[in-house]
Amino acid sequence: MQSQNVLAACNFDLQFMYVLSGWEGSAHDSKLLSDALSRTNGLQVPQGKYFLVDCGFANRRQFLAPLCGVRYHLKDFGGQGRHPRNASELFNLRHASLRNVIERIFGVFKSRFTIFKTGPPFSFEIQAELVLACAGLHNFLRKECRSDEFPVEYEGDEDLPPPPPEEENM
Repeated sequence: MQSQNVLAACNFDLQFMYVLSGWEGSAHDSKLLSDALSRTNGLQVPQGKYFLVDCGFANRRQFLAPLCGVRYHLKDFGGQGRHPRNASELFNLRHASLRNVIERIFGVFKSRFTIFKTGPPFSFEIQAELVLACAGLHNFLRKECRSDEFPVEYEGDEDLPPPPPEEENM
C-alpha cells in the first residue's frame, strides 16, 4: 500500500483551512508547501499573519519554523526542572504549544474517520479524494455539532438498531 503525504493548515477551532492531498509519502514537506502556494486557489496566509510549521520546513515569508538545534518537543520540557533555560528554548516551547493544534486536529480526524488509521483499501487517487471529502465533513461537524464524540460504527451486514424515538415539541 502506498503512503500519502498530506499538507494541512488549520485554525485554533480545530477546523481545516487548507488541505492538499495526493502526494506520495516520500515527498518532502517543503515541496508540498511550494506546490500549495503556486496553485491558483492554493494556500494563502492572511495579511499580517503567520503559519507555524515544523522542522520539516525552512523559515520563509509568513511561515515560522522552530529554531534548529534547540529543544523543541513539548515532552522535552515536561517534568520538574525542565523549564526553558533561555530565550531560544522559550521560543521553541511556545511554538510547540501553539503548533500542537495540528496534532490534535489529526488525532480527532483519525478517530472520527477510522479508515485512515490503517490506510483505506482504495486506489491512491481515491484515497486523496477521500481525505478532502472527510476534511470537509470534519469541518461541517466541528462547525455544526461542536462535539468530537463519535457515533458507533457498524460493520458487515448486521441489522442496524432502530433509531431512537423522536421527541415531539409541545
